Amino acid sequence: MLRFLKFLPLLFFGFVSAQEEAVFSVYFEFDKFSLDEKQAKDVVNFIKNTDSTRIESIQIFGYTDDIGKEAYNFKLSTNRATTIQSKLTENGVKNKIIVTIEGKGRILIDDDIVDNLPEKRSKNRRVDVVLNLKELPKLVLPGFYNMIQKNHVIGDHIYLENILFDKGSSHLTTKAKSELDKVALLCLRYKNIEFEIQGHVCCTPPNQKEAIDKDTKKRQLSTNRAQSVFKYLAFRRVPKNRMTFKGYGNTVPLGKEPEYDRRVELVITKI
Repeated sequence: MLRFLKFLPLLFFGFVSAQEEAVFSVYFEFDKFSLDEKQAKDVVNFIKNTDSTRIESIQIFGYTDDIGKEAYNFKLSTNRATTIQSKLTENGVKNKIIVTIEGKGRILIDDDIVDNLPEKRSKNRRVDVVLNLKELPKLVLPGFYNMIQKNHVIGDHIYLENILFDKGSSHLTTKAKSELDKVALLCLRYKNIEFEIQGHVCCTPPNQKEAIDKDTKKRQLSTNRAQSVFKYLAFRRVPKNRMTFKGYGNTVPLGKEPEYDRRVELVITKI
């Protein structure tokens, strides 16, 4: 069981030290620390499907339920963590980036918890594989901004770095809505600015410029992403007559990680 426009030249990127975490959990049977074939495959794929250039380090933490003696559970949790470490290194993960392999022992359950106690205990018989990830680089380019400014010229791009979509999705994440709340406030402050909302996609077949929206099943994902932003800004009282939206498919790649191409930008059309 497991948890869990045209090409833009002269693009410059700067890195910051902040980190993100990605966590994957592997669940074990009672008093066991062996993996079945599917578990092993899934935990290895978790690492291999993550952009290797972003992986700073890996930490592996083992746990047990609260049944049994503390010393025995500490050893069992350590064996579980070691099993995962061995499986990763067998499949090409370098030991030098695995900075922690630690058995944490048992996870105690509050005395007043009685509902679904077997299920709660089963969730504690696990190993957490924690990837410490470098933050995505931030765009720095003349004429490109991370937020709406007081003084713009027509053609300026506002690259909304926190408005990145999940694969195949046009739904705004909580993080994206928080960013758009800031955009809306600035739009209401600087009432002269008009702009086009441009939607983009990544990872389409060579013969397709547009991607399929997994919800509508139609090949209009970039348009749907732009429209989602349009609708949310309108909901936040930005006048509709100051905004237009358009999907650009995969025609404006940034030439970096695919995450950047699952994006929406604002382009100033009138000031």
